[in-house]
Formats: sequence, C-alpha cells, structure tokens
Amino acid sequence: HDRDFLDGLVNKVYEFGIKNATITLNPNLKESKVKYSVKNPIPGFENIKEVEVTKIDDFFVKMQDVDSKTSFTMINPYALRPDYEFDIPTPYKNLLEIDENSKLELYAIVAISSPIEESTVNFLAPVLCNTTSATLAQIVLDNRYYPNFGQAEKISKYVQKQ
Repeated sequence: HDRDFLDGLVNKVYEFGIKNATITLNPNLKESKVKYSVKNPIPGFENIKEVEVTKIDDFFVKMQDVDSKTSFTMINPYALRPDYEFDIPTPYKNLLEIDENSKLELYAIVAISSPIEESTVNFLAPVLCNTTSATLAQIVLDNRYYPNFGQAEKISKYVQKQ
C-alpha cells in the first residue's frame, strides 16, 4: 500500500514537472539498503539507534528502525528545491565525523497525505547521512537563519502543470 502511494507520488512529480526544472539526484546511494548508526536522537523517536535506508527510486528512500517497524519516507530535497542549501552546524560535523573526504547524502522527511499534493516535506530538519562513517543525524536548523525553510511545506508548492 505504501509502495503504490509512493509510485503515485513519483508519477505526479513527473506529470506536473518540477519547478525550476533541473533535478539533482543523490548518486551515492548505489546499494539498495544501507545501515547507519543514528548519532543524534531523532526528535520524538529517541529510541532509534540504528536504521536502514532503502532506495525506492531516484527521488525517494525509506528509513526504517532496525529494531521496530517505525519507518520514514524521505525525499531527495534537490528534486523539489534545486537551490536547497545550508551550513552544517559544527556539532553535527563532529557527531557524523565529517571531513573533506566524507561522502554525504541528504534527505528530507515526507509526511505522506492524500491527495498526494497535500503531502508535506520538512526542509527545516533534514536528515544527513555520512556514507563514509555509516552515521546519520537529523539536523534541526534554526528557522531564524533559514526563514525560507518550512517544517511542513506542501509538495504542491513545488510542482506545477506543464
């Protein structure tokens, strides 16, 4: 049921087209399933210590707790916002052991709704994965510094009819 819904969402994204045209994909997730150690508690899900990130397609991944059925659907934020960028706060750089050689992936959590266009994306708290150290954290950004990032932005804001 989740898969059918996600397929529908992907088809809608293709059908409507992405505003600002170009789509940058996260090329690093080559394997279908990768395990990460959660280095900073995910707000509201502090018990999650290790997750598996599974590639669904070029846009979506599923992040699932290895110890429970708790899972999150995430999207490549650049598929919706090609200009999405922020500075990684130093504490997160340290937690995730990020250096100049680190391979990073970035995702935004999606709250799936029906109709699909009502689904929301959390751009204010992206999930950063360091594939080099197999570590992950949800980075909670300060909205004073990123006023254009919302916690529940509707996908319909970023798709338009061709």
